[in-house]
Amino acid sequence: MGYVLALIGMGLMVGMSGAGSAIGIVTGASSTVGMLKKKPEAFGSGLVLSGLPATQGLYGFVAFIIYQATVSPDLTLYQGSIVLGAGIAVAIAAFASAAFQGKICANGIAAIGQGHDVFGNTIILAAFPEFYAILALVAAILMQGLM
Repeated sequence: MGYVLALIGMGLMVGMSGAGSAIGIVTGASSTVGMLKKKPEAFGSGLVLSGLPATQGLYGFVAFIIYQATVSPDLTLYQGSIVLGAGIAVAIAAFASAAFQGKICANGIAAIGQGHDVFGNTIILAAFPEFYAILALVAAILMQGLM
């Protein structure tokens, strides 16, 4: 049973963090496409800001790799529950962080399209929700010490 719980946790780590990143990227990229109509020379700024939510998907993948070495069919229920808990933590934090980070980036991209110089400010503001995905990854790494 522990093995099954661990596999569910690992699936959540990768799946939800990847889904959140995809949503955030699409949100930013959609704004970039709109910005290109008015300011095509700002494509580089739009590209960078659109890609920021991709990092949360990487955090989920890193957590998966870290736990992959410890997951085996002989896991106890306790050990499997730790992996499930870590998976849920990374999944929720990374999903929400990436999705909302995409909204921040989209607003910055729209402002750039209107002629405002807000690229640096947008990156700073977009780092705030990302911090919580990083905290979830760190918590998941620390939870591995409980196994």
